[in-house]
Parts: sequence; structure tokens; C-alpha cells
Amino acid sequence: MNNPLLINAPLPLFSQIKPEHVEPAIDELLAEARSVVEQQLQTRKNYSWEKLIQPLDDVENKLHKAWSPVSHLNAVLNSEELRAAYNACLPKLSDYATEMGQHKALFNAYRMIAKSTEFASFDIAQQKIIRNALRDFRLSGIDLTEAQKHRYKEIAQELSHFTSRYEENVLDATNAWSKLISHKADLAGLPESALAQAKQTAQSRGEDGWMITLQFPSYLAVMTYADDWNLRREHYEAFTTRASDQGPQYPEKDFDNTPIMERILALRHEKAQLLGFNNYAELSLATKMANKPEEVMAFLEDLAAKSWRQARNDLIELKEFALQQYNFGDLEPWDIGYYSEKMRQYKYKLSQEEVKNYFPITRVLTGLFAIVEKLYGLQITEISDFDSWHPDARFFSIHDKNGELRGQFYLDMYAREHKRGGAWMDDCVGRRKVDDVVQTPVAYLVCNFTPPTGDEPALLTHDEVTTLFHEFGHGLHHLLTQVDYLGVSGINGVEWDAVELPSQFMENWCWEQQALALMSGHYQTGEPLPDELFQKMIAAKNFQSGMMMVRQLEFSLFDFRIYRDFDPEKGGRIYDTLEKVRSQVAVMPMPKFNRFAHSFSHIFAGGYAAGYYSYKWAEVLSSDAYSLFEEKGIFDTETGKAFLNNILEKGGSEDAMNLFIKFRGRKPNIDALLRHNGIEA
Repeated sequence: MNNPLLINAPLPLFSQIKPEHVEPAIDELLAEARSVVEQQLQTRKNYSWEKLIQPLDDVENKLHKAWSPVSHLNAVLNSEELRAAYNACLPKLSDYATEMGQHKALFNAYRMIAKSTEFASFDIAQQKIIRNALRDFRLSGIDLTEAQKHRYKEIAQELSHFTSRYEENVLDATNAWSKLISHKADLAGLPESALAQAKQTAQSRGEDGWMITLQFPSYLAVMTYADDWNLRREHYEAFTTRASDQGPQYPEKDFDNTPIMERILALRHEKAQLLGFNNYAELSLATKMANKPEEVMAFLEDLAAKSWRQARNDLIELKEFALQQYNFGDLEPWDIGYYSEKMRQYKYKLSQEEVKNYFPITRVLTGLFAIVEKLYGLQITEISDFDSWHPDARFFSIHDKNGELRGQFYLDMYAREHKRGGAWMDDCVGRRKVDDVVQTPVAYLVCNFTPPTGDEPALLTHDEVTTLFHEFGHGLHHLLTQVDYLGVSGINGVEWDAVELPSQFMENWCWEQQALALMSGHYQTGEPLPDELFQKMIAAKNFQSGMMMVRQLEFSLFDFRIYRDFDPEKGGRIYDTLEKVRSQVAVMPMPKFNRFAHSFSHIFAGGYAAGYYSYKWAEVLSSDAYSLFEEKGIFDTETGKAFLNNILEKGGSEDAMNLFIKFRGRKPNIDALLRHNGIEA
């Protein structure tokens, strides 16, 4: 079989990849990887970078380049056949990772290289790779007894299975619910753009009328604009009970994540204890900037203490507004978005729909590219002839000011069925250099914006513009690296609580008039964003920022505490813990049916378990980093060059704190974060 996953092409051959290709390719590559490891270990004590680490890097690179498009397709073009092939490979990949992590001879070989005289002549990135590898051997159970190693392997396999199942349940439950509306009057309040989208959704499913779904753009439109209280409540309940034991049930399908969440927590706790940690939160911090759970908790609780009073005042103000202007008391969670939008319009004369008209995707993308050209001297060009997985996907290349190709990226921006919700950047191909030949890094940038309707371009909310800039920041971190070794190039090897620094950093330009002038213009007339509208946006920038801050802190504290405080005798106590956290930081009570945690993929299926605090931790870094641009000028080329050289190009080759200090000249402080959020220090 001519398998497209085994052809060493520079880019994935998406149109040729079929579910039946997946397992044979992964089987062949895993067998090759095992064979190369044993072969290289035959050198018997004469270990070196060229004779051991580079050949292992070669096979890991081949394996990643085959698995990456499979994993990507499973997220953006999910089907039963692909899902089955993907899931069949998870235990095999898990076994291989565990086997390598517990390979005594391989561990000893790395240790010998670390102790050799040659080690001192390695560059910083090479030394970091060796040190990271020795740490990771220990975190993979290299020091365990044979019985414990066997149990570790079982845990790894089970976790791989259950985290995938969790994500599938969220996707399936999201797709399972929709509501067909026959009378336009029932959607009163929704703007024309949202109505057009609902009409297009209904037509695509062969229905007359307007269809709302649990895809985020549809949900957000109803929560923000629908006048019908009952419709908002129904939609809210369907969304917040996805993949749970509450809300709309589908008896023929089992989407309930309750037992899966319990199992994931128990397995991670057992894994941590096997490795000598008290709990999974401690294990999580072994690869992060923060050193101890107490440090994380103190950071979050300090932020909560500084934000809670403002959050409470935000809610009091909203309640007073709803009562005075609409004679509506007793706000429920499904009223918050609706009355907040009314209040924003009343207080600042600012309508999100009006703002959207100035952010057609065509202008936003052009402006984003112009901004990074000003900051870093980059040229971004679209490539129309490429192998794609969907008509929505686009492809671009990045060249530096010397004309050198630095990276390429795919862009898949719109929400659709069979595509995972949310927004993310993922690694398609990593940079490495062998025999003076550079492997160009490639990234996937994925969002779930409202698609275009008819002949009109997609119009983005300002929040969506910010999301695009955020993911693009991750992309630049991956693509602009100048590190030549896969293990620490791009986002690889970066401490997880620093990985959000470049992404959150990019968001700042979405609030600068000079930058907005480059990325906005009325979608019909091309008229620039009026100064009056910009001033309203700035005035409203920190509207309800206290409420938004405590919401993020609620997520972070909940995540950290369920992993830190897990007790096998008592089980996960997921909603007990969530209630305690809410009593500490939240200002809006939640209904009993709310099952937010059942679709909190970041911490159950993603890489943020006991690490969701990273968003706030890295926001301290990004706000402080950006404050230097505020001092020097937002397009100051010297400061841009310093950020490029010290942060974006360095990847994981040095500790994140050292890199930050090289850029900023000192350790980070929290003042800029509070100032940017309009919260008094």
C-alpha cells in the first residue's frame, strides 16, 4: 500500500490520508523507532550526540510528522472511521513513550553523555535537551520497580484512552443538540448577521427556518441578544450540561463524562504517587516555572483578593441597571450576557454588532500581517496551491527581512460540524537542522469563528480578533525559532506556565489605535474605524473586568485544587470543590444543573491539568513585557528585535525566567497586569 503517512513529504498529504492508512503507518514507524534505539545503543559506552541523540531525533521526527496530521484531522474533520483509527493507535503510542521513558540502557547512555567531557562543549540548547531528558526519564518512572513500571504503563494507557473519550463526548454532545425555529419573531433581538447564520445552518441541513446549535458563535449570539428569556435559558442549559448527567439526554448515546472524570483524576493521582509526589499538582509543577503548589495558590488567591471587590461591584451595577432600565430583577446566569450587552450599549453607546462591521476577516488578516512586519520585519504570503483537508483551510509562508523562509502555517478559522470547539495552535512540523539543512517549521492555527454568509466576508467580534492574535502569537513562537534541535525548538521544552507569554503578548495590539488602523475598515465602504467608536471601545475595555478576572481565577483554583486535594478514599468531589472555590471567588451563583466541568477539556483532555493557572501566570509576564513597548513605542523596532531574539527565537533552549530577564532587564512584576485590567494594585 502506497501510504501517504510514510512518504517523507515536507507537508502532510491531507487529501490522500484515509483512516485505513493510519494504523499500518504508525505500526511501521514505531517498529523502526524501536529498532533504531537498540541499534544506537550497540555502540557500548561510546555514546555521543551524533551517534545517539541525533538518530533518535530522526525517528521521533518521522513519527511526529506522520501522527501530527492524523491528530489534526481527528480534531477538525472528525468521522467514525478516523476516530476508530486514531483511538487504535493511542495505546501503541502510549506504550512506546512509556517504554522509552523507562529504558534503563537509554537512560544510562544519556547519563554518560551528561557526565562526559564532551558535554561542556555542547551549546546551551543541546545541554538543555540532555537535562530535560534526564528529568523526563525520572518522571516516566525510570527508578521504579518492575511491578511499579508495569502499573505506570497501565496508567498511561488508560489515561490516553479516557482523555480521548472525554473529548469525543464533548464533541458528540455539542453536535447532538440543535433547535429549529420556525418563526423569526421567536429570535427577536438577534442581529441580522446571526439570523443569516442560523438560516444558513438550517438550509445546510435541509430545513426551513432558523437553526441554533451549541457551536460557540451560535450560542454566544443567543446569550447576548435573544430577547426571549425561555430561549436563553434552554440554550444555556443545553450548553452548560454538555457531556453530563443533566440537561437534554440522548438515551441511545452515552455522552456522560462523569465516570471518565473520576477515572482521570484517580489515575493521575496514582501516577503522581508512584513517582514519589504527594499529588498530581506537585507532579505537574515538575516541568513548570512555579516551584511549589503553595506558590501557585498564593499567586491565585492574591489576585482573587485584589479582584473580588471590583467583581462584586460589577455585578451590583449590572443588577441595578437591569432593574432600573428594564424592570428586571433576580438576574440568572443566562441573563448576564444579555443585560451586559444592553448596559454596554447604554453606558458607552457601544454595540458589538457595530464594531463587527469594521472587522471583516479580510482586513483583520492583512492588518495582523502588517503588524508583525513592523515589529519583526516579516513578510507573510498566502500560498493558494496546497494540499488541504477542507475548503475553509488556507496556507501561508513567513519570510524574514533577508528573504529567508522562517515558517509556514495553515489557518482554519470557521466553526462547523465534526470540528472540535475552541481555538488552538498545534505543531505540524518542528524546526531542526541536520547537515546544514533546515527543516522548516509548520503550524496549524485553528479557530471557530462565525463563517461568512452569502457573499459577505466573515465579520469578527473584537473578542474574536483578540483570539486570532492570541493563536498567532503561539504560532510565531513555534515558527520563528532559531533553535536547531527538535527537543527545544519552537514551543518544545518551554515551561508550560510560560507557553502563553507570546500569545497573550500579541493581544495587546488589538487595543492600540495605530494597530487597529491597520486591521480595520468597514466591510462595505472601507471606511476606517471612527475615532469616536475607538474611544468607546477603550472606555469599555475594562467593562466588567473584575467579573472576568474572578471567572478565570475560579477555573484556575478549581483545576489546581481538584488535583492537589484528590483523596482516593473520597473520590473526585468535583462539584463540592467547585462550590467551595465559587464561594471564595465567584460573585454570581450558578444553577444546580450547571455541569461546566464536564466540558472543561483543557484540564481533563488537554495539557492544562493542574496548569490552568498558566494563563494568569503568563499574563503577568506578557503584560510586563508589553509595558516596555508602552514605554518605547508600540512599533519600536529595537524592542521588537529584543523580543524576537530573546523570546520568540529561543524556544525552550533556556529557562523561561532567564529569557524574560534578558528581554526585560529584571524579574516580572504584577503591576502591569492589574493596570491593563483596570484593577487597582
